[in-house]
Amino acid sequence: MANATMVTEFLLLGSPDDWDLSFLYFTEFPMTYLGTLLGNILIVTITTADKNLHTPMFFFLRNLSILDMCYISITVPNACVNSLTGNRAISVADCATQIFLVIFCACVELLFLTIMAWDRYVAICQPLQYLLIMKHQICVHMTLATLVSGLLYAGVHTGNTFRLSFCQSNVVLQFFCDVPSLLRLSCSDTTSNMVLFWVSTVAIGGGCFTFIAMSYFRIFSAVLKFPTRAPGKAFFTCTPHILLVSIFLSSGTAVYLRSSATSDTLQDMVLSAFYTMVPPFLNPLIYSLRNQQVKDAVRRVMGRQLFSGKQ
Repeated sequence: MANATMVTEFLLLGSPDDWDLSFLYFTEFPMTYLGTLLGNILIVTITTADKNLHTPMFFFLRNLSILDMCYISITVPNACVNSLTGNRAISVADCATQIFLVIFCACVELLFLTIMAWDRYVAICQPLQYLLIMKHQICVHMTLATLVSGLLYAGVHTGNTFRLSFCQSNVVLQFFCDVPSLLRLSCSDTTSNMVLFWVSTVAIGGGCFTFIAMSYFRIFSAVLKFPTRAPGKAFFTCTPHILLVSIFLSSGTAVYLRSSATSDTLQDMVLSAFYTMVPPFLNPLIYSLRNQQVKDAVRRVMGRQLFSGKQ
């Protein structure tokens, strides 16, 4: 190992083994990215412009939309530019930054989804105490606590990754820098890294999923006791949330906790796209654009714009 050449830069995935990934980089990725930006910008604009949506639920939806635009912007534009220019190189510092931001956004995304599930539980099961429990100050504090938790979580995993030595191949078999791909390139012992991922995933991911599932279970139980609250509507509203969280957690867990011996590059790439691109793309559809309050707000805001334009 003394004669090994230390890695100074990494090469992101091109088209190995005669794969032609241009259809992803020039069609699927840009279209998904554009759709994500448009959907989330609409949500941010509407929830900011319409005073009727200045409620705790839409406060978190607005924050989630801002986060989602940042989340998908970390990976997709860079992958498309690299494919267009043919320059696959990324410096160690840029790679570390990308890993930190991806982990940070993924952690905060999960925590936001958990808070939003709890918000719905309080609104439906404790409506008389809703405004007291979900005061604006409390919402701000929860948001700040979530961001700080994401920073700490991302910092620990990023630092633990880049304390390793990389002296083997510098080809990252992924369209962005991620921890599992780098662990396969390390010539150091990565046991502690994998243990840390297992423990943190079970503790945070499992804990959040359990909390979300319990919140929706209590919502279903409460709604079924009162037929006037339309249990069918509650079911069709909550089920997509649970499905999205399940996709997010299962794909992320599969990528980060799979054994390198059984890893398949194309499968890893697809799973990575699921946890980095699918939630930001679907969140506006599931959480907002299907909501009647948002639809009414869009009509009001558009109506004001048209009226002011005529004047």
